[in-house]
Amino acid sequence: MTSTDLTTHPVDQRLPAARTALLGLQHVLVMYSACIVVPLILGAALRLPRDQIVLLINADLFAAGLASLVQALGFWKFGIRMPVMMGVTFTAVTPMIVIGSNPSLGLPGIFGAVIASGVFGILVAPLMGRFLRFFPSIVTGSVLLVIGITLMKVGIDWAAGGQPTLPDGSTNPAYGRPLYLAISLGVLLVILLLSRFAKGFIANIAVLLGIGFGFVAACLFGEVRLDELNTTPWVGMIRPFALGLPVFDPVAIVSMCLVMLVTLVESTGMFLALGQIVDKPTTPDRLVRGLRADGLGAVLGGIFNAFPYTSFSQNIGLVTLTGVRTRFVCVAGGLILVALGLFPKMGYIVAATPPFVLGAAALVMFGMVAVMGLRILASVNYERHNGSALVVAVSVSVGTVPLLSPGFFSQLPTWTRVATDSGIVLTTLTAIALNLMFNGLGTRQQASDAAARSAAMAEA
Repeated sequence: MTSTDLTTHPVDQRLPAARTALLGLQHVLVMYSACIVVPLILGAALRLPRDQIVLLINADLFAAGLASLVQALGFWKFGIRMPVMMGVTFTAVTPMIVIGSNPSLGLPGIFGAVIASGVFGILVAPLMGRFLRFFPSIVTGSVLLVIGITLMKVGIDWAAGGQPTLPDGSTNPAYGRPLYLAISLGVLLVILLLSRFAKGFIANIAVLLGIGFGFVAACLFGEVRLDELNTTPWVGMIRPFALGLPVFDPVAIVSMCLVMLVTLVESTGMFLALGQIVDKPTTPDRLVRGLRADGLGAVLGGIFNAFPYTSFSQNIGLVTLTGVRTRFVCVAGGLILVALGLFPKMGYIVAATPPFVLGAAALVMFGMVAVMGLRILASVNYERHNGSALVVAVSVSVGTVPLLSPGFFSQLPTWTRVATDSGIVLTTLTAIALNLMFNGLGTRQQASDAAARSAAMAEA
């Protein structure tokens, strides 16, 4: 090992190219289904023709790859330069459907609003950096715990074969098939056994090998469909504004700017937690660069016929599980996403992976996110601050309302759904407010000290 290896932080270390590529592919497979589900939902809701849906998927992968490269590699004042993978935010789904359903706006109205919200995000990012003191360990830990719990339902549905109900509202007859559950269990066992008994690089790619086992099993049982592989082109260029020049509607822009604010809040919690996980605390300057990259990702998304982007929690969970902290693995993942967008045949093969193959891996990743939240919460001094336990109890309870009772906020105005549909946002707002009520606003030095303690606890 060279002196450079000893002095370089693990986040900035470079691994051999082949190993980096495989670890990057693992990150892509963990996030792939969640990455393409938004263009599928949007296409179905707007009744878009198949060729436009395919274009949206390819553009989404391409733009997600670019956004991941900006975050992980960084340039100028953009990018947090940590192991981050970017994917389309689910918070934007409802506003985009509303915008796209307007005959005078359609997809150009969506792209115009996305671009404007990205510019808005770049401009307000420095202001968010000043609010770092509002995110002590008790807030960050509560948010991470709810993120993990909320997303577990996604992994459960994937393991059972998809959504329990079809788009037309009828029950999915294939949901919970014993074959799906058996293969999901097999994937989980492979991941657990490799994580327990394998060493080194094999242990690091346990999730990738588990998914590979599930894919082969699904093929043997005829559950992988490659009927259109021969007709899928090898190369498909992603042209800016291929679906029309953007339309900038004021109402649409306001709705997407609200989405951007929600994204910035979620990303703040993610970046703070990630800094603790990789033992490289998220300073205000790093946070601002990361949030600026969120805004730039939305601008790139709108230009290339795609969407706003945010850091994916399952990939942060993968960092925790594998212990591989170098950001260049996510750089490789970003390059793979760009390639999948430019080479549709490759994307088609990856997209052919059935949801139940990915379900067990998703459960592991989302569970690791919840564990990260618990580790951070374990660093809180509950005896010194008597109200801290109440802050956690109430904020976590409020955050699980949309998951446990989807109709709880159904009587509220439609515009409130940007916040009430997201347990993550509800937890963040509740935890910040209650922490201010019981513990007050600490100094910047106190926030740094708390982050250092949390980092030590997360590494334990």
